[in-house]
Amino acid sequence: MLFLLRGSTSRCLGKVFSKVKSFEFCLPLLLNLNGRSPPICSKVFSSEAGLYVSNENVKKYLDYLMCTYKNGYDKSSNVSDILKIETLPDLLNKKLKILENIQSLNDIVTNDEEMKKLAKEENVLYIQQLQDIDKKILDEILEKMGAEHFEDIIIEIIPGVGGQEAMLFAQELMDMYMGYLNYLGLDCEIVEIKRNELDGLRKVTIAVSSTKAFDKLRYEAGVHRVQRNPSTEKSGRIHTSTAAVSILPAPRNIDITLDDKDLKIETKRASGAGGQHVNTTDSAVRVTHIPTGISISCQSGRSQIKNKTWALMRLKSTLYEQESHKQTSLIVELRKKHQGLKDRNEKIRTYNYLQERVTDHRISNGTIYNLKGFMKGGAGLDKLVDRIHRDMQQRILLEVIQQTVIKLE
Repeated sequence: MLFLLRGSTSRCLGKVFSKVKSFEFCLPLLLNLNGRSPPICSKVFSSEAGLYVSNENVKKYLDYLMCTYKNGYDKSSNVSDILKIETLPDLLNKKLKILENIQSLNDIVTNDEEMKKLAKEENVLYIQQLQDIDKKILDEILEKMGAEHFEDIIIEIIPGVGGQEAMLFAQELMDMYMGYLNYLGLDCEIVEIKRNELDGLRKVTIAVSSTKAFDKLRYEAGVHRVQRNPSTEKSGRIHTSTAAVSILPAPRNIDITLDDKDLKIETKRASGAGGQHVNTTDSAVRVTHIPTGISISCQSGRSQIKNKTWALMRLKSTLYEQESHKQTSLIVELRKKHQGLKDRNEKIRTYNYLQERVTDHRISNGTIYNLKGFMKGGAGLDKLVDRIHRDMQQRILLEVIQQTVIKLE
């Protein structure tokens, strides 16, 4: 809001406080400010985010937020959900008080040079306070927006291009995420695993039970690329392979009902390694959702009941994800952009074994060395996950701000 503190604009702001009775009066003021040169001000967030108080759309959004709060709002407001954040009213009230103080300074008429100097110094302090409050407002919105809490999530890892090497890489990603879940202290269980006859994985499904798992892992979804000289390569050529990671939420209050008439449940004897118990009972379960044709199999547990429970949960999660993709929300669209056809060019992250580095391509300065330590899934991965989460949330907020401003115009 610092752009409001110059010349005639400050006088106009005084009119807003004293005369504005409705949003119809306030909105033209916000929109007519477009094109005015903002003063130079410090960045609100890190350079990689690009989210600044001096950003025109951010300024308009903050003004709209304050104006809507000042004049009351209803559920139809574009920012009604934002204004429900319990910490915002206090911040907005402080901001309004500071703006009133600035207006009082601007209303002082004096020829006393000492008084002018003191007023100017006080004005600088108020401007800094406004910067700090705007930063806190954006931080609060960032923390709350997109915060989805799911009781369970499912991690699926599937090899992409690269044949046997891709399957080996999928195995290593599974080990990395299992290590990371252990580092975070989260309960998890492998509910499905399909191994290759030689080595590596064809597919693995991991169930995680924790309300914080989705927020931690949501941006791990996408294509992961590995570059190295495989042990099976005799000529010394560098191979590039991929694996795809999916993070599927299993909401606690999911609005998907599985009617018995829509389900076809089949049981059979489990196959693969497992000792004497394998092939002695019909513990493997396959559930088919007749309306969509989606079929989910599970045979990892010895109990048919447990396998059926996991299969039904995965079916619900898959149906929920399909329904989510039909929505037009910005967050869903962003997630969809992270998915692909497991092609090498669609990577979100590269694991280069020759250079002992990991590079995440979605953030600036996203290269981490000590690949061996990173693949253990400990503090190195956690630090990168937190950086990506912060950056992606900022991008989402900028998208929301832009869409809100477009609707206002």
